[in-house]
Amino acid sequence: MPRVGLPEAIRACLFDMDGVLTKTSVVHDAAWKETFDAFLRRREGPGFRPFDAVADYDEYVDGRPRADGVRAFLASRGIELPEGSDDDPPELHTVHGLGNRKNALLLEKLRTEGAEAYPGSVRYVEAVRAAGLSTAVVSSSANAQDVLTSAGIQALFDVRIDGVVAAERRLPGKPHPDTYLGAAHDLGVEPGAAAVFEDALAGMDAGRSGRFGYVVGIDRAGQADALREHGADLVVRDLAELLDNCT
Repeated sequence: MPRVGLPEAIRACLFDMDGVLTKTSVVHDAAWKETFDAFLRRREGPGFRPFDAVADYDEYVDGRPRADGVRAFLASRGIELPEGSDDDPPELHTVHGLGNRKNALLLEKLRTEGAEAYPGSVRYVEAVRAAGLSTAVVSSSANAQDVLTSAGIQALFDVRIDGVVAAERRLPGKPHPDTYLGAAHDLGVEPGAAAVFEDALAGMDAGRSGRFGYVVGIDRAGQADALREHGADLVVRDLAELLDNCT
């Protein structure tokens, strides 16, 4: 595995954002927990079962488009809400209302705390580009551009497929492979010549079903075995390990 720790056939690298490039997965987790706990407390009273910031986040919302995450988590609790519409106010108890509440909390946290990139990820993306590989960000977030700009890494990517682009193109989100396939298409490479970098199980499923040439799992939460079970060819704790393995 020469060059940047990837098979020789790889010509493009497709990176998830939250948890892979930036330390925003913790912020997403906190915003989801605050949103769901407030909803469940109001619906079920003080004895409600809180949103689990590890198990529920990993299983139902991590890596998925916002509305899909709402539906998946509520379904796990046997709850069904009206869909509502994209412009539902955050206090409305609809799928989109809860999603908009989470987004408002996320944006407030980003305004006050900012976004930070993982140094090892920045080092790796810079090495990938120096090796002549093209790069893309593939994120379900509609705020990806703001996060990348806040973290100062937006110039490191040739293509961005995020929640906004996915909605415009009507691309289903992860675990479907369509957003990653869209990024490969925009970079002018076949899926087999592209590597996917993900920390979410839904993203692993997307990489596997899209038949990409290599899938790297980034284990930030002690779920290395689950990442492998969902299709990772390799699991690392930090992307810089791929460079260290080449020396």
